[in-house]
Amino acid sequence: MDCGYRIMTKYLQRKGYDINHKKVYRIMSNTGLLKPNSRIKRSGGGRKFVRFRKVHTSHPMECLEMDIKMIWIPNMGKNAYLLSVIDVHTRKILGYTFAFNVKQKEVIELLSTIVDEYPTPESLIIRSDNGSQFIARNVRDYIHLVGFEQEFTHVATPEENAHIEAYHGTLKRDIFDRVDYRTFGEIQQIIKRYVPFYNSERLHGLLGRITPNEKWKQDQHLIKKLGKIA
Repeated sequence: MDCGYRIMTKYLQRKGYDINHKKVYRIMSNTGLLKPNSRIKRSGGGRKFVRFRKVHTSHPMECLEMDIKMIWIPNMGKNAYLLSVIDVHTRKILGYTFAFNVKQKEVIELLSTIVDEYPTPESLIIRSDNGSQFIARNVRDYIHLVGFEQEFTHVATPEENAHIEAYHGTLKRDIFDRVDYRTFGEIQQIIKRYVPFYNSERLHGLLGRITPNEKWKQDQHLIKKLGKIA
């Protein structure tokens, strides 16, 4: 059946399925079933830029930052890409994707995983730079669909995305500058081990020398929930 996700939602509801358009959108997007003419093309127009250089938060899941870091793979002679998402309040890494190609599809899939795994707040801001993956209209449409706000840093101002930049800098100092890795698989395994270490064991000075997970446990009760997005 050739139709958009909203019409498909109505068909499913008429057949007795308890499902909303947000869930249908995610399923159709992840399986490549969105109508080609309904896919919103990449466009930089209409972006909302950050109003405040420094982010001040009062609870987890108030502001997230995402960024992509290039990682050189020696035995292949080319870069792979690490997309990471950090919770600004707790410095907890909520998720990441490591691949040779990180495009809008991978951004949406990672954000969808985070939406499913973590409490849904009344409002949430997702901040990023102006990379093509982030300004893509499909990504912006998805973020709007789940009820979040998206804002972009100004050109040449990495300090406006300081927390995720700092994390990637820490990762570089702790791992990439010290470990003699050669292959994509080696880095993949290192990152898989490092993220739980960073969240659960590495003390963070700006959090009062506690771990991101400890900060999360302290303040997670402050998250105002709307309930999970179906």
